[in-house]
Amino acid sequence: MKKIAVLLTLLTLVSLALSACVRKPYACADPMGCISVGNGASIQIATLLTMSGPDKAYGIDAVRGVEIAIADKKQVFGHSVQLIKADDLCTEAGGKNGATQLAAKPDIVSVIGTTCSSAAVPAAEILSKANMELISPSSTAPSLTDPATHQPGFLRSIYNDKAQGKAVAEFAFNVLGTHRMVTVHDGTAYPKQLQQAACDSFKQLGGECILQFDLSSGTPILDELKAVAPQNPDVIYFPLYTEDGVALMKAIPQAGLRDPALISSDGLLSTDFLQKAGTATEGMYLSGPADVKESTSFVDKYKARYGEAPIASYHLQGYDAAMMLFAAIEKVAIASSSGDNSISIPRQALREALYGTRGLQGLSGLLSCSPTGDCAQPNIDIFQVVDQAFKPIYP
Repeated sequence: MKKIAVLLTLLTLVSLALSACVRKPYACADPMGCISVGNGASIQIATLLTMSGPDKAYGIDAVRGVEIAIADKKQVFGHSVQLIKADDLCTEAGGKNGATQLAAKPDIVSVIGTTCSSAAVPAAEILSKANMELISPSSTAPSLTDPATHQPGFLRSIYNDKAQGKAVAEFAFNVLGTHRMVTVHDGTAYPKQLQQAACDSFKQLGGECILQFDLSSGTPILDELKAVAPQNPDVIYFPLYTEDGVALMKAIPQAGLRDPALISSDGLLSTDFLQKAGTATEGMYLSGPADVKESTSFVDKYKARYGEAPIASYHLQGYDAAMMLFAAIEKVAIASSSGDNSISIPRQALREALYGTRGLQGLSGLLSCSPTGDCAQPNIDIFQVVDQAFKPIYP
C-alpha cells in the first residue's frame, strides 16, 4: 500500500512537470484585440492605392514597391505574406468605399495607402475605428498628421507638405527671383493645403500670392488667368493631379501671361504626365521626394518583374511602408502554442510598435515616427523637365 502511494506521488510529479513544459495557448489580452494566424497560414496585409483612372501610375508604382518588399522579405515571423489590393480611385468616395471593404476583413493586419490625401481623410478614420493602421507612401496633406485632426491609425512614409510648400517657396523666391505668385488647386486636401503652405512661406520671404484659384469653383481657369495677367505674375504654382495638370498646361499659353515660371509638385511627377502634356512641359519645375540613388539591384528587380523602369516616385516609400510594418509585426507577434507556427498579433501593441519606429533605414531615407505619424525626413528636391525627363536641380 505504501509503495502504491509513493508510485502515485511520483506519477503526479511527472505529470505536473510535463504540464509545465507544454506552452499554454496564448490568451489575447490586448485592448484592441488580436489577429490569429494559423499554422501554415499567411499574414494578410492590404493596399488601398490608386489603381485606375488618370492618376493610376502613382498607386501602381507604390504597389510595386510593396510587392518587391514582400518578395525580399519572404517570410514574417515564419509566415508568408498575402497582399489584398483595393482601389482608392484618388477620391474621397474611393477612399471611403475601399476602407469600408477592408475594415470588414478582420484578418487584415494593416493597410498601406492611400495614394491621394483626399482618399486618406475618410480612410484613416474608418480604419482607425476598425483597429487597423493606414500607412501612406504618398498622402502628404498637413492635416493628416495635425494633432487636431490626426486619426490614431494613420502614419506615413512620405514627408509632410508643410516642408514641401516651404521648399517650393524658397526655390521660387530665392533661386528664381520671383515675387508674384499665382496658385491653382482643385479644392481637395493635397493641392489645397500644399499651395497654402507654399503661399504662407512665400509671403514670409517677401513675396505675394496675388491669386489662389480653386478649380472646383466652376469658373474657367483661362478666364481667371486672363484677368490676372495685367498684374504680371512671374510664377504659377499648381500642385494638381494629371488630368487638371494637363488642362492647365494647355490654358497657360492662351492667357497672355509674360512667360511665368511654372512649378508643380509630386502629383505630376510621373512619366504619364509628361507623355500626356507633351513638350509644353519642357523647362518647368516640380518638387518631390529627393532623388535617392537607388540600388542597381532594386531597379533591376523592378524592371525584371514589371518590364519597365519605375513609372513614378513612390515605389521606395511603398517598399519602406511595408518593411516598417513587417518590423513592427516581428517585434510584437506571439507564438500561440507549441508544435506549430500559429501566432497572434496584438493590435494595440502593433500600433505602438509602429509609432515607436526609430532610425529604421529605408530605401527612401531614415524613418523615425512622430506621435502623430510623420515618419519620413523632409528630403525634397526640385526637378526640372529636361529632354522629357525629370532632372534634380535643387538643392
